[in-house]
Amino acid sequence: MEMARVGARPDGGVDRLALTEADGAARALLRDWAEAAGCTLAVDGLGSMVLTYPGADPSLPAVAVGSHLDSVPTGGKFDGAYGVLIGLEIVRALHAAGKHTRAPICIVNWTNEEGARFAPPMAASEAAMGFTDAAAVLATPDRFGTTTYGAALDAAGWRGTRDPAEARRFAAYFEAHIEQGPVLEREGIPLGIVTHGFGVNYCTITVQGQDGHIGSRMDDRRDALVGAAEVILTLESIAHGTAGRGLASATRLALEPDARGNIPSVVRLVASLRNIEQDGLDAMKATLAAACQEITNRRGMPISIDYVSGYPSVRFDAVLLDRLRRAAEAAGLRHRDLPTPIGHDALHLGRVVPSAMLFIPCHGGLSHNPAESITPEWSAAGLAALGPAVIETAGGLA
Repeated sequence: MEMARVGARPDGGVDRLALTEADGAARALLRDWAEAAGCTLAVDGLGSMVLTYPGADPSLPAVAVGSHLDSVPTGGKFDGAYGVLIGLEIVRALHAAGKHTRAPICIVNWTNEEGARFAPPMAASEAAMGFTDAAAVLATPDRFGTTTYGAALDAAGWRGTRDPAEARRFAAYFEAHIEQGPVLEREGIPLGIVTHGFGVNYCTITVQGQDGHIGSRMDDRRDALVGAAEVILTLESIAHGTAGRGLASATRLALEPDARGNIPSVVRLVASLRNIEQDGLDAMKATLAAACQEITNRRGMPISIDYVSGYPSVRFDAVLLDRLRRAAEAAGLRHRDLPTPIGHDALHLGRVVPSAMLFIPCHGGLSHNPAESITPEWSAAGLAALGPAVIETAGGLA
């Protein structure tokens, strides 16, 4: 709740777009809290913060706990911040007790997880794991066209010298998060053990029609917006055809010309496809391509699909997941397995580093909304499971 005062909105939410003044203030607060708990700060070349609590054996690779402090423009208090601050709470407990684990523990705040200012999302963790080029990330323009990721990083004063690739040497990575869905609350279960993440592809779909006056005959038109409307309904239909295993969304729309008196000649859609399995995601892409070709043939409107980013379906580490389950059972907490259809930095980490995710409920499954909320009991349940699992993975108390 104290962190949520940084970038607070009048409606109770938060606005901490990546590498803005509010994001910088949140980073500074995290730094101060962590240093007071015995951590040292390193910042990598993409701005991600790594706060290390020393282990008894500094030669051992660190166990990391992380998420993000940046938000969407109309964000809630807990998305991302919970996963960073739960790592801080583990370290604070150790520090207060005068204890250390054998291996170091790192708290990680990944830059620009949301992608709300610099697309795509999770670019810093993706680059750290070697799946995209760091220089390309730094050159990414912001959504307003006023600056780049690298320029904003320098202006905020958060470009560090640590090599992002050092994160590949973590012994393990844990991420806790609000569910951003209704399952746990509906079933009265305080903990979700996240077994795997959906595969995701982001794309730009371009529909090309022909300029025309809105007074022209209906039969003579090649209205790109009408074609794009068919594509949007096609996305919905494809998702419904997966028997609950897939999701599809169109999230942004740009028209040329964007004028009241003109029939649009070009429409660009930003869309995403998600599926619980990689084969299912590939099938959704094939179905979309065939549907767009049919619209092209019937309406005389060329449609192109440009896949710009994404990640495969990722299975989390069985040993780490079992540690979370055992810790939950030792604390007397009910839990259930479930996947995540939503992107998290852990999905990139999990492709390289043994990783695990833990969910707690949120009211109504609501997230990316100022009304996003959790209970202190749910928050404590997450710590009761994550803390022992992290300590065990770091070699136990020295």
